[in-house]
Amino acid sequence: MLTGKVIGLGAAESSPTDQIGTLKRAVSRLGEPVIRASIRYAMQVMGTQFVMGKNIQSALERAQHQEAKGYSYSYDMLGEGARSQAWADRYFESYMDAIEAIGQAASSRGPIGGPGISVKLSALHPRYHFSQFQRVCLELTPRLKQLALKARSFDIGLTVDAEEADRLDLSLEVIGAVFSDPELSGWEGFGIAIQAYQKRAPQLIEWIKVLSSRAGRKMMVRLVKGAYWDSEIKWTQEQGLKDYPVFTRKPATDVCYQVCARKLLASRDVVYPQFATHNAYTVSTILEMDGSGTKNHRQGYEFQRLHGMGEALYDQIIKSEGLVCRIYAPVGEHADLLAYLVRRLLENGANSSFVNNIVDDTVPIETLLRDPVSTMAASTPKRNVAISLPRDLYHYRVLNHRGEHRDNNDGRNQRENSSGLDLADDNRLEDLQKALAGYQTCQVSEGRSEPVRNPADHGEIIGYLNYADPNL
Repeated sequence: MLTGKVIGLGAAESSPTDQIGTLKRAVSRLGEPVIRASIRYAMQVMGTQFVMGKNIQSALERAQHQEAKGYSYSYDMLGEGARSQAWADRYFESYMDAIEAIGQAASSRGPIGGPGISVKLSALHPRYHFSQFQRVCLELTPRLKQLALKARSFDIGLTVDAEEADRLDLSLEVIGAVFSDPELSGWEGFGIAIQAYQKRAPQLIEWIKVLSSRAGRKMMVRLVKGAYWDSEIKWTQEQGLKDYPVFTRKPATDVCYQVCARKLLASRDVVYPQFATHNAYTVSTILEMDGSGTKNHRQGYEFQRLHGMGEALYDQIIKSEGLVCRIYAPVGEHADLLAYLVRRLLENGANSSFVNNIVDDTVPIETLLRDPVSTMAASTPKRNVAISLPRDLYHYRVLNHRGEHRDNNDGRNQRENSSGLDLADDNRLEDLQKALAGYQTCQVSEGRSEPVRNPADHGEIIGYLNYADPNL
């Protein structure tokens, strides 16, 4: 909006062509530095809305106002996946310094009553991929343990943020090893984030319950709906996998969130649930689940919201229900803001977003109060027909008079997409390894086969080459 005011765009009577012409004239007259400065300033304004501070000290100072109202905080040092060891080292030091500052500000309030920190495993290792499983476990596990021990020394919370679906197994291996370490015994500040849009979310809670029971202490569990949905869909299509790891309908994610919430509330003896949502209907549903007749009524869990979102909702919840609410507060320079900001803009701008619809006077209240369980029960099919399975990506589809998709049988573009291998699926890799082992030991035609050697290890034969017979 600021840039539009500078160059005079956005007038109702101007056409897109006129606006482009105005932009060209403005750039030539004012120069690119002016336009860039305007955009940079606009980014800083938006950063103030969604980011707590440029550094942890400024964030802690800014938090005092909300803490006086009963809120607590979980600080997230902005930064996406490390692309080099130097980046990973910088993020690690940033986390260590932040834990030191947060710990001193916590004043021994404990993981529940005081502030905490959220960390991303992908920021701590430049090769955080399933293909580097052994290396990551060997190198990353000690680093996460160092952070956890530092957080334990101040008795503050440390939550491992959610990552993409193909990193889940790798994340659980590292998290399980660190959480079970005897040096962390007695500390109940270790946490994990679960994404309800992943189909494996309910099973993941069962895994956490077993892990916590074996360790003899609670784990904090932040339940979110998910932040990478668009990317998960596209990555699955690109790789030609069998199915999506996430639900393709928004109500299906809401149903899964309710299932996970019910599991967590019933497991407060081994977990500390943290319900992250800005949806008033979801909050009401959780409060209804935790009715007056339930064990530990209104105890043993908290809600969470993002900094810059959900203030009105949780101001009311804290006042009327006396519950704890924690604010997830990103901290960092504006240069690190973009990826996080894009996710927030997508979330707030989505047509199905509660945050978007609640401020739209044209959206009836009844629309905001639809029961996702009833919605999914009435949906046929359960999948979103507008999102084809990866194998059907190139099937030509048309809409009928009711706006529903149907296959077009005129023969155009009816080929199947190439099938890919999910190299982050341990079961699939095991089957593939067995098949390769069987192929390597198979008998080859005598006198007609040449060995194919591993270019990295000429002593290893990885297969045989059979030339065609010119007489055939």
